Amino acid sequence: MLKRLELAGFKSFAKKTTLDFKSRITAIVGPNGSGKSNTAEAFRFCLGEQSMKSMRGKRGEDLIWSGSTEITRAPRASVKVVFDNLSAGEAGGKVFDVDFDEVSIEREVGRDGVNTYSVNGSPVRLKDVVEMLGRAHIGASGHHIISQGEADRILNSNIKERKEMIEDALGLKVYQYKKEESQRKLEKTAQNIKEVESLRREIAPHLRFLKKQVEKVEKAEELRVRLSGFYREYLKREQVYIEEQNKEIEVNKKPVSERLHELEREMLEAREVLSNSSKKDEKSEKLIEIEGRIEKVRGGRDLVGREAGKIEGEESANQRSIEKIKIEQSREEQKTVLLQEVEDLEREVSKISQISDILEKLRSFIAKHKEKRDQKNLDELTKLGEELRNKRVEIENKIKSLDNELANLNTEYQTIKNSIEKEKDSSREAEKNIFKISSEQSELRARLNIIESEEKRMRLLEEDWKREIQEGGVLLSTVILEFKDLKIENLNENREEQENRRRELEKMKIRLEELGGGAESMEVMKEYKETTERDAFLERELEDLKKSAEALEVLIRELSEKLDVEFKDGVDKINRAFKEFFSLMFGGGNAELKIENSKLKIQDPDEIGQERPEVGLDIIVSLPRKRIKGLEMLSGGERALTSIALIFAMSQVNPPPFIILDETDAALDEANSKKYGDMIESLSKYSQLILITHNRETMSRAGIIYGVTMGRDGQSRLLSIAFDEAVAVAK
Repeated sequence: MLKRLELAGFKSFAKKTTLDFKSRITAIVGPNGSGKSNTAEAFRFCLGEQSMKSMRGKRGEDLIWSGSTEITRAPRASVKVVFDNLSAGEAGGKVFDVDFDEVSIEREVGRDGVNTYSVNGSPVRLKDVVEMLGRAHIGASGHHIISQGEADRILNSNIKERKEMIEDALGLKVYQYKKEESQRKLEKTAQNIKEVESLRREIAPHLRFLKKQVEKVEKAEELRVRLSGFYREYLKREQVYIEEQNKEIEVNKKPVSERLHELEREMLEAREVLSNSSKKDEKSEKLIEIEGRIEKVRGGRDLVGREAGKIEGEESANQRSIEKIKIEQSREEQKTVLLQEVEDLEREVSKISQISDILEKLRSFIAKHKEKRDQKNLDELTKLGEELRNKRVEIENKIKSLDNELANLNTEYQTIKNSIEKEKDSSREAEKNIFKISSEQSELRARLNIIESEEKRMRLLEEDWKREIQEGGVLLSTVILEFKDLKIENLNENREEQENRRRELEKMKIRLEELGGGAESMEVMKEYKETTERDAFLERELEDLKKSAEALEVLIRELSEKLDVEFKDGVDKINRAFKEFFSLMFGGGNAELKIENSKLKIQDPDEIGQERPEVGLDIIVSLPRKRIKGLEMLSGGERALTSIALIFAMSQVNPPPFIILDETDAALDEANSKKYGDMIESLSKYSQLILITHNRETMSRAGIIYGVTMGRDGQSRLLSIAFDEAVAVAK
């Protein structure tokens, strides 16, 4: 129930003015220009009206007391409407769904045009006020705040506008609002679906590219695992082979070296004997000379032999490097380039207009992605190999020359030896001993050369093995060192098997380098995971949006059906009341609202010539004792009575907590005023009434009458008469 209206600085109410509504019917009267209709506009203002025209103003400042010669202008205007929230008409119950016995709504506007709203003193938004009022079937304007012009507006409106007014009166706006809101949400959801689908289409190519990169990384990881086991087996086998060969070399070398030392001692003793012999002759001296020359040639032969072994080792290492580069070059054509780099190249090339510049940019791009181990390195290694071969040939020729010289010296030595053997003289015993020692020395030195050659080969092999450990550490980290604890079966295999492993190992390492790895692979995996998760999120979001769209479509259908059913039921109820009020006003006759279906031409340029169905309401009237069948044939007074009958019928079917009637009875004669008064009393059973009127009959039905006057200062003042209280006191 409406309790009071408080105005301060609003229009002609300069000072704070309070109107208490303790009666079901309150009348506000006064001469024209006194400001009585400003009270109706105050209700509109406080309840959220945004149209300045409906409040007879152009801007917010027009609603504020503008001042007079006696009272200065007000800085702001405020209106407060207070409701008793404990009861609402005969039905009882709360007006607003809030836990307060009394609810006050206040709106204030300053001269800067800024509006503020509050509920029970707490600041709120306009939206909050409108929603709270809407749930209580109260609005800033509509069928519960009706002026004389608005009463006739329902007759002058077209069928579509009239339908909207009836929907508002029936309280169907909330469903209409929900339907429109659902349609907006559906449109937004459809737009979101398009955007999400567009995003998925955008990331799909990149996701496919990343998937291929991930497959490449996975292959690299698979190869890395396989290489790790293969590598460790190779290193373990090589370690065992080197250790066993070194042990065998040590075992074979030690007795030979020891025996050579003994022979050198024996040779010194024999030479000393021969030198001190009184019987030595030219043959002995010649034998000693040749033996010395043989020793010198053998020493040179040993040096050249060691150099030959070194050259062979260098040649072997060089050849392995050449084979490695050739394997890498054979895979050059399969090298992949990141899509991002190609896209960057495309953007750079698109900015270049000269063909020559574009070609230069492409050459630069190709050069950038060429294999690091290029032809230049291969040429240098090939040249080095040629030099090593030439040097080896030269050393082999030297060895051959020294071997020939040594053979000649041995032949000469053998000739002298044979001559000495023929001599039976005891002085020749030393020469025989020297020959014997020299012969054994030659044999042992030959064996030692072979052992040392093998020893050099093993040193080169061990150096290669250590390099492999370093390379394995770079490729596979410290896991490669686990080869030391590896258990290997079948160690007694052909050495060729290990060589085959070495070649396969080189191929696997090159393949792993081609597939990539390390930080770059981690970035690819991370980006693929993020992109996959993003796509999965978008897929889930798309599914949710489609479900939401389906739910909204169902809700829209349900709301449309509910609107249709309740609208038809509401029109039937209004028609029953309309006929009753119309018959009361005219002493008979008939009136009804009729649902009309028409076709509205579509104004959209894309749909010119098409039509969509439109539902509206027509008004059919039939006056008693007259042949009038349409609104256009009614007189001014008859139109006023008809509009009042319809407004009262609308209000009775779905009564709001209060109704403000602003001079809707102005056009009524005395007889009709009586009927109007009867209808007011009937209507007051459902809604609290505030009547702004000049009509005496109407005034007589009020429990409280407020008189509004205006003095010379232009300020509206109130005088009140409480008939209800006076009657109670009189009793």
